[in-house]
Amino acid sequence: MSKVIGIIAGSLRRESFSKKIAKALLPMVPQDFAFRIISIEDLPIYNQDFDDHDNVPESYVRFRDEIRSIDGIIFVTPEHNRSVPAALKNAIDVGSRPAGKNVWDGKPGAVFSNSPGNLSAFGANHHVRQSLVFLNIPVMQQPEVYLPHIDKVWDENGNLKDEKVKDFLQKAVDAYIEWFKKNSGS
Repeated sequence: MSKVIGIIAGSLRRESFSKKIAKALLPMVPQDFAFRIISIEDLPIYNQDFDDHDNVPESYVRFRDEIRSIDGIIFVTPEHNRSVPAALKNAIDVGSRPAGKNVWDGKPGAVFSNSPGNLSAFGANHHVRQSLVFLNIPVMQQPEVYLPHIDKVWDENGNLKDEKVKDFLQKAVDAYIEWFKKNSGS
């Protein structure tokens, strides 16, 4: 049975570079693994009242079940104002609640960040990692995945055309799979 790795793109924008990267990762999946893109687009802002008063949105239920069904997770994130995009932080929060029912617990993870600029969403990458420590997600340390000038690597159809970026992503995926095997108990 294949191990399933979820991929979450931390941007809601239709032409998001993070979404394009997530799609570009799909064919890089090794044998005995499956990659699944998990949408965060329909998650209302987390409000503890939903859980406390048994009024949980169906999108929360679906999302939490989907995270429970995967074995590991790759977060692909842009940077908003030197930090985590609100949509991604919200998804992390939705999965971590209610208290004591953290669906992320123990799932080996990785953070791939990207930006049209030089800094490659360094701040967002580390802010995501900061949240993941609290949620008991062991996060791949090396290679660090920072993708600068991400706006320059796509063809007119949105396909990854830059071979150096493609090779780097494949090496990062391969490293993540090794990280996953060491940290998943499988």
